[in-house]
Amino acid sequence: MGGKRLELFLASFLMLFVELTLIRWGGAFVVYLSYFANFILLGSFLGIGIGFLRARRSPDLFRWSPIVLALFMGLIRAFPTTIDRTGGDLVYFGVQEHGLPVWVMLPFIFIATAVTMATIAHGVAVRFAEFPPLDAYRLDILGSIAGIVTFSALGLIGWGPLAWGIVIVGLYLFLTRRPSLLQGVALAAILAVAVIAVIPADTIWSPYYRIQAVTQGDETAIDVNGIPHQTAVPVGSHPDYEVIYDRFNIAPDHVLVVGAGNGNDVATALEHGAQSVDAVEIDPKLMDIGVRLHPSHPYQDPRVNRIIDDGRAFLDRTDKQYDLIIFALPDSLTLVAGQSALRLESYLFTQQAFEAARDHLAPGGVFAMYNFYREQWLADRLAGTMETVFGTAPCEDLGDKATVGIGGFSEFVDSTDASSLTCKTVWSPDGRPVVAPAVDDRPFLYLRTRTIPTKYLVTLFLILLTALIAVWVAGGAFRPMARYVDLFFMGAAFLLLETKAVVQFALLFGTTWFVNALVFAGVLVIVLLAIEVERRIRIGRTGLLFVLLLIGLAIAWAIPADSLLHLAVVPRFVAATTLAFFPIFVANLIFAERFRDTLDPTAAFGANLLGAMLGGTLEYLSLLIGFRALLFVVALLYGLAYLTRPRKAAIEDVAPSAAMVVGASPEVTAEPV
Repeated sequence: MGGKRLELFLASFLMLFVELTLIRWGGAFVVYLSYFANFILLGSFLGIGIGFLRARRSPDLFRWSPIVLALFMGLIRAFPTTIDRTGGDLVYFGVQEHGLPVWVMLPFIFIATAVTMATIAHGVAVRFAEFPPLDAYRLDILGSIAGIVTFSALGLIGWGPLAWGIVIVGLYLFLTRRPSLLQGVALAAILAVAVIAVIPADTIWSPYYRIQAVTQGDETAIDVNGIPHQTAVPVGSHPDYEVIYDRFNIAPDHVLVVGAGNGNDVATALEHGAQSVDAVEIDPKLMDIGVRLHPSHPYQDPRVNRIIDDGRAFLDRTDKQYDLIIFALPDSLTLVAGQSALRLESYLFTQQAFEAARDHLAPGGVFAMYNFYREQWLADRLAGTMETVFGTAPCEDLGDKATVGIGGFSEFVDSTDASSLTCKTVWSPDGRPVVAPAVDDRPFLYLRTRTIPTKYLVTLFLILLTALIAVWVAGGAFRPMARYVDLFFMGAAFLLLETKAVVQFALLFGTTWFVNALVFAGVLVIVLLAIEVERRIRIGRTGLLFVLLLIGLAIAWAIPADSLLHLAVVPRFVAATTLAFFPIFVANLIFAERFRDTLDPTAAFGANLLGAMLGGTLEYLSLLIGFRALLFVVALLYGLAYLTRPRKAAIEDVAPSAAMVVGASPEVTAEPV
């Protein structure tokens, strides 16, 4: 790879890597982002677009990027914020302890992200312009793949902020060659902030959280992203863990604990005579804390099988039967990267998930779950789901609200065999309306009604307004973009198409960070494949490609994702990959065919960018209609793109499109087309 090609490859690598770093860094210190994840995603998208729009008309913005990045990371670290819990239709877990209010912090995050990514993208765009479009696009995608693979590899081996800082600084040093004094200071500051983030002995960076574990006496308190999350306590010292075993009449020889965490429930199961315990935990670092610090050392017991996996994915794969299955406080406090409202545990609390748990119970087996539900309607919803699935109302035990202080602690125990239960109190809604169960297509447990919360609507409107203003300032008047209305619709459609692919794989294979990374890398590989096809073959049958795309969307809609759960892992993967990636591949061919013929690439990109921003907001329609129905929105948008496409396009060598390079951002979209 020649010098200029290597520079473009590494600049794209840097852009993707920094975006992933900002997502993890921001979420670790600003817990608002656990509930408004799209702020960094859409901010990155907007920033990359602006960087390209200004590529030919601005001074070198790239030289300012390490300075802006250092300031951004430093301010986030200096002013961490925990969430302000509000009641109503949408539940936010956590209590505000310190930090700036949401109306200050979220706009700052969005704007700072856009500015940071704009300066980096400008450096990519300048290098991009030196190559023919498809050659440059190919190098960009290769760099993006390298970025996500490197970031994922660092997560796999457990390296956090310091490793991220070293990679970023190394790439900057190569691309700047001779950094100025101010740039050198900024690069040193990036490393310093990264070091500060890992220096405290009680701080651990997992693939999902910034964890702090503090041991006092025989207990270890565990906070994640600034929120109290778990406490490892000696077995028998906390009565709530014992209540479950007072509610059934069988000896639990074989136990499954989903959300095993530090090991409290595992220790209790062993104390009650379990002969085997499968302990499933999605976060390896939380389980590692239990291995090292739990006072009763349950994970060292040979009867315990430690499993790092998503709980729903494990239930769908295992053929074991259990006397007791416990969903042990599995609230994640975080969202699946890149998705509007999909949390790590979303697919664990649907009606289909409870049915999967029921089907893995041995005769007379018992299912139990507990949490600080905080809202009565939420506890009722889960209890009602259990009644629907098991055919009988569950046993209910409530904690002392006055002692808990922030809401109600509830334990529910149920079974298909009523003779297995000894209830002190049976759950009854007492005339309260019970919210219908969450389902796999709308796995939004904490959303009370089928609506888009006002908080989301207001913030999404402000995002779109900011995008319009930013594109106007960076790219000039909108009139030249009118010729590219079809690219506007393509940008919106592709974001929704990728969203559907991500949530489909999350359901079928788990919401783990590893599955998520594989999906985004897979999308980039499909984009690269489409580029290689377009570089070698000009298809020229745009109408046929649109027909193939609509056929692919129709098939994907006709086959619900959860219908594949009964398949073995290999055929399930083949089917899921075909259903998700075929439309993505065809959509990239359509985009490449169309963009090759654009007369004004800056205006074309502006239209595509605004469409992609719209797609990022339309993603929230899933709260209303579910993920499967998003395919209708995708089909409608591609239909509009077909109807508004130019019948005759002038062919010329076009300047590079930031729309292509935004493909380097897999957390937003692999390619807004």
